[in-house]
Order: sequence, then C-alpha cells, then structure tokens
Amino acid sequence: LEFIDSSDKPRPLVIRTNTLKARRKDLASALMKRGVNLDPLASWSKVGLKISESPVPIGATPEYLSGMYMLQSAASMCPVLALSPQPQERVLDMSAAPGGKTSYLAQLMRNTGVIIANDLKPERQKATVANIHRLGVRNVVACTYDGRKLGDTFRNGFDRVLLDAPCSGLGVISRDSSVKVQRTMADIGRCSHLQKELLLAAIDAVNNKSKSGGVLVYSTCSVSIAENEEVVNYALAKRDIKIIDSGLDFGKPGFTRYQHRRFHPSLGLTRRFYPHVHNMDGFYVAKILKLSDERPKKKEDANSNQEPPTIVTKEKSKKSDPKEEAQMLPKPDETETEKKNDVLPLKRKEMGRSIPPKVKRKKTKTN
Repeated sequence: LEFIDSSDKPRPLVIRTNTLKARRKDLASALMKRGVNLDPLASWSKVGLKISESPVPIGATPEYLSGMYMLQSAASMCPVLALSPQPQERVLDMSAAPGGKTSYLAQLMRNTGVIIANDLKPERQKATVANIHRLGVRNVVACTYDGRKLGDTFRNGFDRVLLDAPCSGLGVISRDSSVKVQRTMADIGRCSHLQKELLLAAIDAVNNKSKSGGVLVYSTCSVSIAENEEVVNYALAKRDIKIIDSGLDFGKPGFTRYQHRRFHPSLGLTRRFYPHVHNMDGFYVAKILKLSDERPKKKEDANSNQEPPTIVTKEKSKKSDPKEEAQMLPKPDETETEKKNDVLPLKRKEMGRSIPPKVKRKKTKTN
C-alpha cells in the first residue's frame, strides 16, 4: 500500500550538472540568482541538484539552453554510476534515447573514447542528437540498430555495455499514471521475453578480454520480478557470467527467492530502488562481469556426446558349454505321448493327492 500511495505522488525534480561545461557550485549559484530553491541531491552524487521551487521553467533557462545541465531523475543516474566508464574506452548504450545516460557516460569519460548510442526508433534518436549537441558531447555515434542483433554485429567489440532495457514502467507510475490501467500480465511477459534477448545480445557485445572493462549493467524502471531477477537469472544459465557488486551503497538487495521461485544467490548483489523507501523512481540495477565466450551446454547435449555404457549380463559373460547345450535340447526319440505321461505325475503331486487312472469299462449287453 505504501508503494501504491508513493507512486501517485510526484517525485522531486532533479537536474544533473554537465561538468563538461560547468561546475555544480557555479550552476547552483546561477540558478539561485533566478530565484530557484535547490539543494544537493544526495551524498552519493557529486553532480545532482534537487529543485524544490522555481519561479522560472527549469527546461527553458539560459543555463539549460547553453548545456550546463540536463533534466534527469535520480534513479536513472544509478546505472551509469554502477557501470563506471573510464576514459578512452569503447562503450555501448543499447537503448540510448533521449540521451540522458549517454551524455552522463561521456561526462564521466571526459569526452574521450567512443560511445555508440543505439535506439531502435529513429524518431527517438532526434532527441538524443539534440541533447548531445546542446551538452557539447563529441565522442558519441548515434545509430538505429535492432538491439537484439548487436551481439552479432559488434561481437566482443566493447569494454562496457549499458542496457537500460524497455520495460513495463511499473516504477515510474508517478510520471505516467496510465500504467496502472493499461498494463497487463501479458504485457509484462512480452517485455520479459524481449529483455532476455537484449541481455544475451549485450553479453555477446562485451569483450571479456578487455583490460579495463568486460562489464555490463542491466537496468529497468520496473519493480516486477519477471522483468528483473528472472531475466538476469536466465542469462546466468545461458552465458558464462557472474554478478558482481554494483558499487552502490544504497538501495535494497535483489530477491534470491520469491514465493515458489528460487534464484541464484548472487542476485543479492543487485540493487532495487522504491518510491516509498528512497523517494526515487522504482528502479533495478544489476552489474555483470563476462568471464568468457563459452556457453553452458544443456545436460542432454553433454550426455549425447558420451558413448552409452555397455551392459554385460551374467548369461552373456559366461562361455557356452557344448555339453550343457546338448542336454537342453529335446531328445530325438521323445514323442508327444511320452511328454504327456511325464507331465501327468507332476500335476498329481501339485494337487497333493493321488488321482486314480481312468479305467475303461466294458459295456454289457442287456436282454
């Protein structure tokens, strides 16, 4: 009930300072001169600012238009912090639009290296390109591939991959109240299936031999177990990976068991965020380390490669004796009448009493 009540309430407005163009201290003083009441977001963020009151539209100030900050929720910053990209790396953002996480990646990489910002729909990428230009990002290449095919297109091509997968949006009801009415279990099932395909493709795109990376982060803006723990648990069975600590010192641990379902114990290292607990959008973050390109084989496939065991019975292992075989064969002079005579005494003994033999009586003629 607390989750439902908190989901109906609006979340605090949060902005992220673009350190490529300004410092958080200078941005805060510039906005305060315009009458904006703000505070630092939290101890875990060095660039976030929480807006409590503003007489001017935050998305139309000169500071915003010049690219000094980006409107971004607090929860959506967590996957980027968990990924922790380094300068000069090759990074893939599989679902980049509208560019908030992509620009944060470029900010942490200090505009070096290469970021492939992918999204399926070209219409959504227009916002990504606009934000990239406004924020002064120069190391991003935008593309519109099907994310499920990126594992084959860019196999082992990146040091780090960020997958903020498409989801049902059950964690952002405060921004879209229609989710409560329109979403069905069938929608969640379709999202879960798509997320499993995207996660396997993301794992294939990561280079496990990278000296600085070999890491990917899977995140959703949903609190559904079918879209979070079940998806990661599925990937653990399909690829040679392991869950590692996300580096986030806040948030609730992921589920390792729920009702009749049991998940891998390492899923306790993943992180969940709730509106009624953290005053943030509902979010899920899992950090994964790729160990190798090997794929675990099914038990049936492993057993099929082995030769079937040879079964040797006692009768076959013994050598046949010609004398015994001769005794088992029927005698050539034995007739059917002799066989019946042999069987008849056995039947008398089994019945426990003697049966007198039948005597033929002569018929007497009557006068």
